[in-house]
Amino acid sequence: MPVLCVRTERDGLLSAIAPIGLAAAVETALVVDLDPEGPGYRGETSLARLVADGPTRRDLHPSRGGVAVLRNGGIAYQDAEQILDALSEGWPHLVLRLPTRGLSVRYAPVVPIVPLLPGALAVAQKSPAVFQRAGFRLKPPAPGPVLPRPSQRTVGGLLRGQIDSHSRWIRAWRGVWELPWM
Repeated sequence: MPVLCVRTERDGLLSAIAPIGLAAAVETALVVDLDPEGPGYRGETSLARLVADGPTRRDLHPSRGGVAVLRNGGIAYQDAEQILDALSEGWPHLVLRLPTRGLSVRYAPVVPIVPLLPGALAVAQKSPAVFQRAGFRLKPPAPGPVLPRPSQRTVGGLLRGQIDSHSRWIRAWRGVWELPWM
């Protein structure tokens, strides 16, 4: 089962919605936040709770198609490795949201998500990445797909836990699963 790690530079909003967009591009996926200070995603449980109480069968396997999101709950990645192993075996696609800096994991390649910003705001990126348009007509500094700007409706829906699979922005994520970092 495919597992991708996602790290976003310099954009808190993009950091919160990019993993969900990547997950929504496939039929069934789980997003797991590995950042103890990450966003307060909605949901009944957290990675910290799964570590403390142990996972149930319902946690380890999808009961329906779509995207599920597991917020962090304040736990370090190293303390959750056994749970992540089990989740990666039970879910058809797994997206691991990494903190902006510092953490590297053994599970999968890291897909950098880089906003395309002008001048001094630009992120220096030499290796392949996914580039997010931000209202400027800029060429990406390295190889990788360039996503269209998400609509306000798409962003608002993702923040409320609603996914519009017909969104142009979400559809643009589909090819990311097939790129060489896999």
